[in-house]
Amino acid sequence: MESSVDINNNGKGGWLSSMLILGTSFGLSIASGAWYSNLIVLLISVFNVKNIPAAQINNIFSALINFFPFIAAILADSAFGSFSITLISSIVSLLGVLMFTLIVTIKSLRPPSCAINSTCVPPKTSQYSILYVSLTLASLGLGGTRYILATMGADQLDKLKHQASFFNWFVCVLYVGWIVGYTLLIYIQTSVSWELSFFIALAANLIAVALFLLGSQIYRKFAPQGSPFTSIARVLVAAFRNLKMIKPINGEDCYLYESEESKLTYGEPSKSLRFLNKAAFIKQGDNQVNGTKTKSWSQCTVEEVEDLKKLIKIMPIWSSSILLSGAMGVIISFTVLMALVMDRQLGSHFKIPAGTFTVVTLVFTAITSSTLDRFIYPTYKKLTGQYLTYLQGIGICHVTNILAAIAFALIERRRLKLIEINNLMDQQNAVAPLSALWLIFPLAIMGIGEGFYFSPEVALYYQEFPKSLRSTSTAMISLHIAAGYYLSSAFIDLVGKLSNWLPNDINLGRVDNACWVLAIIATVNFAYFLLCAILYKYNNPDPALDDANLVHT
Repeated sequence: MESSVDINNNGKGGWLSSMLILGTSFGLSIASGAWYSNLIVLLISVFNVKNIPAAQINNIFSALINFFPFIAAILADSAFGSFSITLISSIVSLLGVLMFTLIVTIKSLRPPSCAINSTCVPPKTSQYSILYVSLTLASLGLGGTRYILATMGADQLDKLKHQASFFNWFVCVLYVGWIVGYTLLIYIQTSVSWELSFFIALAANLIAVALFLLGSQIYRKFAPQGSPFTSIARVLVAAFRNLKMIKPINGEDCYLYESEESKLTYGEPSKSLRFLNKAAFIKQGDNQVNGTKTKSWSQCTVEEVEDLKKLIKIMPIWSSSILLSGAMGVIISFTVLMALVMDRQLGSHFKIPAGTFTVVTLVFTAITSSTLDRFIYPTYKKLTGQYLTYLQGIGICHVTNILAAIAFALIERRRLKLIEINNLMDQQNAVAPLSALWLIFPLAIMGIGEGFYFSPEVALYYQEFPKSLRSTSTAMISLHIAAGYYLSSAFIDLVGKLSNWLPNDINLGRVDNACWVLAIIATVNFAYFLLCAILYKYNNPDPALDDANLVHT
């Protein structure tokens, strides 16, 4: 947990610090692109791993990449601080990329190349060990920096408007780095050499570490003060123990505060979830010194109680994002399946790889995020006279996901109709005479929605979570992405088992029906989100706060 006071409070921070952090994030994103964006192909073509095991390895480490940011954030908040965790993780990432570079450069570290129409030699145990160590280091390095950098960058700025702007640029930089990985690096790997792509990644990672260290003397660094989850547990236990206590007549004097100053700031505990207020009751005989006391499991401070309330209040909003992430995962999977059986020819000599279509989403997300502050927010204000809130931005993404699912259903229905008209049903995985460029439209819609959603969600959690959970707040996004990733796999598996909509040859199935079901589920989830958003009360609703109008309406 980091205190709200800079341990070296002497004018540090500012946009220069934030820009160095953005540069660090960009370098690390490019570095991860060399191995993460094309991992299945790397396993199959370089390590001679079979298709299904390669997909399983990819799933395992994808989950690790999305789960570890949460663990790293807890470590940053509770013990080590954001700077230390980021520095260690970026160096770990460098070691992982270095090992990958050695693997693709030194032949003895990988099995021999598999010639066409020949039996492939599987990796040795030692080669598997080196591969798994490389994957683990690279995954931990990527996961340990991805969202903590967002928190650390915002910590360098004071105004809410500037923090919101930083989050927009952070998402833009993050996605541009991924775009480089999914386009340039994949092209180099497939058309030039694996070695060159990893040397580029190694250089990008090294530059990222150098940029981060360059700002070490000007960053604001907040001192960790112990695990915030301990205080959360203490509030629950103390509230249960004091359940039968009745509030004394003397009002505010019956509550315990960290100090007299915080008593003036907080006032009496809020009336929501008021049973938790009993955790802060002062009991006769409690040891108090200057308005504070030794922490125990029978009494907490008002600040600790209010922090837990903030967490409980925002969790329904967070939970609605699990299905949102899951829907995105399903749509991306269907994109690849549909692109494989559509006309991907561009000109007479170039055929678009099926996996490259997902870049459309990344591009439109980056464009939208980068224009939120400069164009979209001001235009919305001029047209409506109101500010676009974070929750409204998240709601836009819910709507665009529904529209994308419907668009995919309509495109797939048209594709199946052309298969039938042209009598291609008997040809396995026949390509329909329908341009795969039609997929760009729903993918663009989804990307625009994600641009409205990603940075506002990061900013919302950063602002609304307790200050003791600043790093953890932004990492909560990776947690629902990980949950959504498994949920999307479960959805596809369940549809496959309960129907014949998703056979190996989707020309014989009904992917369009699966898209309609997904649209219905996304609509129900949107209704749940709307209910949560309507009932949610911002923790800092005062419009007089500096630039808070960007957040509160």
